Amino acid sequence: MFTGIVEELGIVKNISKRSNLLRLGIAASFADKVKAGDSISVNGACLTLTKTETQSRPTLYFDVMQQTVKTTTLSELKVNDKVNLERALKAGDSLGGHIVTGHVDTTGIIRFVSGQAVIEISIGAEFMSGIVNKGSIAVDGISLTVAEKNKDSFTVSIIPHTLKATTLGFKRPGDTVNIELDVMGKYSSQAAQNASIPAKSKITEDFLRDHGF
Repeated sequence: MFTGIVEELGIVKNISKRSNLLRLGIAASFADKVKAGDSISVNGACLTLTKTETQSRPTLYFDVMQQTVKTTTLSELKVNDKVNLERALKAGDSLGGHIVTGHVDTTGIIRFVSGQAVIEISIGAEFMSGIVNKGSIAVDGISLTVAEKNKDSFTVSIIPHTLKATTLGFKRPGDTVNIELDVMGKYSSQAAQNASIPAKSKITEDFLRDHGF
């Protein structure tokens, strides 16, 4: 579990493919403070650390499963790209953003950037029910607040610090980003959908026949 507060901008140093895995090597200053098996958010996707290199160049290594490759933007990464990194939340840590699971729901396309302060992102219409005006949303692992909800897009307002401390400062229209809907919004949407489905009646033709009707 994460908070959506990016700790560091890592730099992609190695990309390779082995069997059905995408292997990523990402330079990060905290490589000596984590170990294999730890969960780390990379652009909003929760990945399991497979090994670290702490000698000449502190590096984190991850093996990314095909399902994650298909549902995120990680396959689009190139060597020297910067990525948002966050270590998993520990008991007692401050929850500075909002609860982020690291399970990417979909990807979105940046449609509009206004003075690098307001960004509009389009996503599939089927995901819009999980977005709430003034609610939380994670974009590439960054905890943001929905400023406005439209038919098939939403906007977020970005403060200067976030632009400097995350990859959003490099984004342009047409770029793809990972989207994780707010957990509370998703559950509320699912509950509303379930409530709208009529309960299946237990009275069947066989039931009536067995009871003499």
